[in-house]
Amino acid sequence: MDEKRRIRVSKYLSRHLRHDPGRIGITLGLQGWTSVPALLDAARRHGFPVTPAELAEVVATDDKRRYALDGTGPAQRIRASQGHTVAVDLGLPPADPPAYLFHGTTARFLPAIRAEGLRPMARHHVHLSPDRATATRVGARRGRPVVLTVDSGAMHRDGHVFRLSDNGVWLADAVPPAYLAGIA
Repeated sequence: MDEKRRIRVSKYLSRHLRHDPGRIGITLGLQGWTSVPALLDAARRHGFPVTPAELAEVVATDDKRRYALDGTGPAQRIRASQGHTVAVDLGLPPADPPAYLFHGTTARFLPAIRAEGLRPMARHHVHLSPDRATATRVGARRGRPVVLTVDSGAMHRDGHVFRLSDNGVWLADAVPPAYLAGIA
């Protein structure tokens, strides 16, 4: 599969596994899983046929590991690893974060972040990166990146809960401004 097709399939999966499954007539279980055959059938019926091989390739080669196939026998279920705007509970247990995590954004959001901290907006959680390089790539999607340092160790000691998604993204309900550095 060429890169253009891989990107189109990935965006299609993201839209329907994270944000709008009903648009193509699939449902997500409580933990975000849906049947692979149902997904492929729905995609075909809605004019975007995806082969099982294409699906497997997109899941296997996605640099951010956005999608997961279940590990029981031949993969029969798929879900997005995080980033949902529809109601799901990924079943991720609380986890002890590293001392610092990072968040990539752009300068235009800094006034709101200074006032309110990091909020999940339409998503269920704030997404935090384990390293500055990843946060830089995330912030660069919307312009010139600004990387904020999150004192996740202090947050955790103060009772804030963190979860670690299957693809290494740290999730928090919110990050109050007091735990942020780099927003002069």
